[in-house]
Amino acid sequence: MRRHTANYDSSARADWAVIKTLFPYLLEFKGRVVLAIVLLVLAKLANVAVPMVLKYIVDDMGKPQAMLAVPVALVIAYGLLRMFSTLFGELRDAVFAKVTQRAIRQVAVKVFAHLHSLSLRFHLDRQTGGISRDIERGSQGISFLLTFLLFNILPTLLEIVLVAGVLYVKYSPWYAVVTFVTIVAYISYTLWVTEWRMTFRREMNELDSKANTRAIDSLINYETVKYFGNEHYEVSRYDEHMAQWEKSAVMNQTSLATLNAGQSTIIAVGVTILMLMASSAVAHGSMTVGDLVLVNVFLIQLYMPMHFLGFVYREIKGSLIDMERMFKLLHANREVEDGPDALPLQVTAGEVRFEQVAFAYEDTRPILHDVSFAIPPGQVVAVVGASGAGKSTLSRLMFRFYDINAGRILIDGQDISQVQQASVRAAIGIVPQDTVLFNDTIFYNIAYGRPSASREEVLQAARLAHIHPFIESLPRGYDAIVGERGLKLSGGEKQRVAIARAILKQPAILIFDEATSALDSKSEKAIQAELRNISKDRTTLVIAHRLSTVVDAQQILVMEHGRIVERGSHRELLAKQGHYAQMWALQLQEEPA
Repeated sequence: MRRHTANYDSSARADWAVIKTLFPYLLEFKGRVVLAIVLLVLAKLANVAVPMVLKYIVDDMGKPQAMLAVPVALVIAYGLLRMFSTLFGELRDAVFAKVTQRAIRQVAVKVFAHLHSLSLRFHLDRQTGGISRDIERGSQGISFLLTFLLFNILPTLLEIVLVAGVLYVKYSPWYAVVTFVTIVAYISYTLWVTEWRMTFRREMNELDSKANTRAIDSLINYETVKYFGNEHYEVSRYDEHMAQWEKSAVMNQTSLATLNAGQSTIIAVGVTILMLMASSAVAHGSMTVGDLVLVNVFLIQLYMPMHFLGFVYREIKGSLIDMERMFKLLHANREVEDGPDALPLQVTAGEVRFEQVAFAYEDTRPILHDVSFAIPPGQVVAVVGASGAGKSTLSRLMFRFYDINAGRILIDGQDISQVQQASVRAAIGIVPQDTVLFNDTIFYNIAYGRPSASREEVLQAARLAHIHPFIESLPRGYDAIVGERGLKLSGGEKQRVAIARAILKQPAILIFDEATSALDSKSEKAIQAELRNISKDRTTLVIAHRLSTVVDAQQILVMEHGRIVERGSHRELLAKQGHYAQMWALQLQEEPA
């Protein structure tokens, strides 16, 4: 029991924390919120007045003179009050709509912006399908919470107070007592059962996110699934998650039936007691038939929203759980953050310097050890070595996707950990080995390097990357859609789009990470010439596997197990007869005669 109480308190604190998070969004439109509350009160006052007018109509119609004249004024008042109770409610919804939709928009944008501010480590570990579902459910939860908390819970409580007050003033206090006891029993039962049910709702959400993650991951890797003929395997894995979800969903529905049955029983008992009291009073002459109608209509008006209140509370609890998962994303640690006094990077010459840099993705997996080198302004430094030697890690650290464990990385003498991340990334352009494109047009993907660029600048970048003729040959030209992750283009075409994008960015520092690995020999030679042209007057780091692509570099660094084991020009390294010379000899043997 103590554990259940502790869990309940913890859940209540979490719910309250989520609700408090929404307060600032309500305060943005204070006038609309106040007007909506005024309309809410007016609607409920009109609703409570309806049975009272109906009582007088019934009493008047029971008199002998009613055979001669209908109480027209009372009937008109009855109709107007009915209309106003609905009209004020609709006006309230219209006034508050902007508050709700703006809150959804701002929270969704805030979460989206925060996700982009998180470190690469978070995004390597993330499950895209689950995150997208959490954001979707959380956004819907905001709409439901704001609408029903303010316009169903609050109005129902207000109506309960008004009805109980009327019953207390006009009739015996026992009517108010029975009403309150019934309501307290109803709310207590609803809270108790709903807390029990939330366990199943949480499990459903968790399993739903996992199933969605599994489905999206499988569809993204559609080709791989087909290569290995694993369609049935993927379906069975998806079904495993859905089978678990089904169990939780069945329990959720079963517990809902239990809740509804209990609520209906409590309401039925309360209504029966009050009607027995009212009927007895009419029989004894202390109440009129109109009073009996008044009590009956009050009860109908009261218990209909009360029954709905149970549904609303269940949904609000569900919405809070959905929002809790979304807001947890906002509390995910950024890991790499700008210091409070960080200034923009000032790029003058574009010199890059690594000083005794050590780095590990995990404590048990060191990647770089005491790496030191410099790339003088306007020069090309190449890094070669076997896979896993730490070559690509250098580019990730230059972009400050991670903070290093020891040492410093300097650009023009400025430690990149002490300046603004955005300014560092603005100064560097990259052509990665694995080019992933947006599911948009070719023009959009090239222009992404500098969205403000003119169309002619985009086309010129494509020409320099030797992809313009290919694009022009397509039926839709630059408006051709590349498909998800650029799957409609070949590896070489994607890489040339990436080269064009880097050219368009016009960065002071360039990184080519296996930039021509997906190209044929003829295209590679043509693009190598262009890469040399765009590298002029730019500090350039070339990460390569094929040594023939780096023979012109002013300095070549040979990496092995995260350390620089050799450095020098192509000729100097061949003369040393060390690691580089062995790699060169092996690659010469692999080339076709």
